[in-house]
Amino acid sequence: MTPAFDPTRVAHLTGRFAPVTAEVDATDLEVTGELPHDLDGVYLRNGPNPRFTPIGSYLYPLDGDGMVHGVWLSEGRARYRNRFVRTPAMIAEEKAGHALWGGLESMILPGPDEVGKSLANTFKPLPDINVVRHAGRLLALAESDRPFRLGAELDTLGEETFDGRLPAGITAHPRIDPVTGEMAVFCYALEPPFLTWSVIGPDGAVRRGPTPVEGVDEPQMIHDMALTDRFLVLTLAPAYFDIAAAMNGGSFLAWRPERGTRVALVPRDGGPVRWAADEAYWLWHTVNAYDDPADGRVVLDYVQWPALSLGPGPGSPDQHRAGDVDRHGLTRAVVDPAAGTMTRTRLDDARVELPRIDDRRVGRPHRWLAVAADSGRIRGLLPGEYDALRWYATGNGGVTGGWTWDAGDLSVGEPVFAPVPGTRDGSRGHWLTFATDRTDNSSWLLVLPAEDPSAGPVARVRIPVRVPLGLHGCWLPTEE
Repeated sequence: MTPAFDPTRVAHLTGRFAPVTAEVDATDLEVTGELPHDLDGVYLRNGPNPRFTPIGSYLYPLDGDGMVHGVWLSEGRARYRNRFVRTPAMIAEEKAGHALWGGLESMILPGPDEVGKSLANTFKPLPDINVVRHAGRLLALAESDRPFRLGAELDTLGEETFDGRLPAGITAHPRIDPVTGEMAVFCYALEPPFLTWSVIGPDGAVRRGPTPVEGVDEPQMIHDMALTDRFLVLTLAPAYFDIAAAMNGGSFLAWRPERGTRVALVPRDGGPVRWAADEAYWLWHTVNAYDDPADGRVVLDYVQWPALSLGPGPGSPDQHRAGDVDRHGLTRAVVDPAAGTMTRTRLDDARVELPRIDDRRVGRPHRWLAVAADSGRIRGLLPGEYDALRWYATGNGGVTGGWTWDAGDLSVGEPVFAPVPGTRDGSRGHWLTFATDRTDNSSWLLVLPAEDPSAGPVARVRIPVRVPLGLHGCWLPTEE
């Protein structure tokens, strides 16, 4: 017999992950230190934040309503605003005053008497993972579903289907080519075609509609992608959807390591997909990819995990079991499109996640990368929680450095790069991240200098509400 769901026993509904319900506006935020005057724009971060107490189940990081937090910086001053991403399902729940949809694993779907015919027996949209801006559209992104468009002040404008050309939606991790302005996306589905890719032009028009990725004949979960001049790079780990099991009280995702992991190189010109395969591993997030001009191979940097473990979430100890140490950490894969082979090299075995680069280097060799890290100094960190930031310099086939800033009593999130306007060197700018103090649950926006990030923040902006830990965000300069 399946035990009753008790949300008070779910780690990611408590402590520093616990949802907040207040929507707040605040100006002239308290600043410790001095905000750099070249920071002129807004830092946004989306993340799982249930509007009401979940029912049935709760699976971090996929479940939960979206809430976008924004900190606007200009002339050394800061203001804050947060807003829920108001989907039709959330609006129905607000009308009812409680949750109507269960978590993904529960398969609880409300009927027409509760939500009307248009929403009855449908899955709840979950645009709670990422937020990006492209072609003037600000989009809150779900795992693989239609995004929701937001206004400049984060109010929800409605679903975005790109003039009806992408009705099934897109990934939570698109990649924007900084040279062409194109946004490459993928979408996976439970029914054929199980995996498609598309391209959206810099004007927002769909240049290539949903195109099936040949060679995918079962539904698989794929969280992230990468982009090069020539290819979309998709990593298909052996995480397969099993709806029959879910309907009978089992897990809706099955890890089948005997199938191995495959990497698909999807030519941006529409040519045949190139495949390479290796033993099973999982990745949540890629760092970046690029074409090696010397030999035509594709270089892919990412954070590798030995297996998918959704219950505790990314960074869980379950994903770092004894004997798996050499299969975890910052990793480089080199894929030969002609031979269909790949080699993998571990760059660092520190426990890290949420990698970011200067987004102006997407698809090209990157010099710097940053990650959230577990220092190993503290016992009792929640799964997916990090107490340090770490930086690397790349080159000569590997990485150097591993510079670390120990955040002390702060739990930190994904670092995002804000470049100095008019520069092209990723060493000039600042890294931004939200952090929450484990002693009093206060939240801060940290600003760390790219020239010497391990020296710690030059400014800390006090956020008027606690910002729940996780997930992804972006820096949007005013000049754009």
